[in-house]
Amino acid sequence: MQPMELKLKQASAVLGVNPKDLQNLVQLRVLRPPRRDSFYWFDGRLLLEAKLAFYLKESLGTSTELLARFTEALSRDPRMEEPTRLQYIWLRSRPFGGQETIEVRIPLRNLAKELERQLPRAALYKDLPRGRKRPGWKSEFVRNLKAAAGDIGEISDSRIAEAIRGYRAEKKRLPEISVGGPKKHA
Repeated sequence: MQPMELKLKQASAVLGVNPKDLQNLVQLRVLRPPRRDSFYWFDGRLLLEAKLAFYLKESLGTSTELLARFTEALSRDPRMEEPTRLQYIWLRSRPFGGQETIEVRIPLRNLAKELERQLPRAALYKDLPRGRKRPGWKSEFVRNLKAAAGDIGEISDSRIAEAIRGYRAEKKRLPEISVGGPKKHA
């Protein structure tokens, strides 16, 4: 992964999550980015840890306490330096009392490649002084809306509303959980 340093808002854009959700993971100590000049800074490795934390939270509904323990274990793993070399990583949890281990397989390479594709989003969030909008922001906003409307073409309001409802329903749907044994090799 290419070297970089992004602020929280830029990192949330790259991850495709709300900045408040990323800030919550930082405040709950799931992620531990360095802080300089009152800003949190995210490098490539920390972005991948955040991507994995959001992946686990979305797919399994994992608690923040377990997410924090998992990301702490990830931060110590030297294999995370080159995540595209690993196809999968396994998350293993062994309960107390010698019970069976629970394993979850996570597609690390796919998540790292997805993160690489989303890196240009960071450029959309330029630094601005706190509480100030840059000159001409309204005209730029209107110009961008007109360009987006031109890209959309002739779509009715009802189709747009239907797409929004479908997107929201998809986000609310529970993850699919299946049970199966390991594949047998011949």
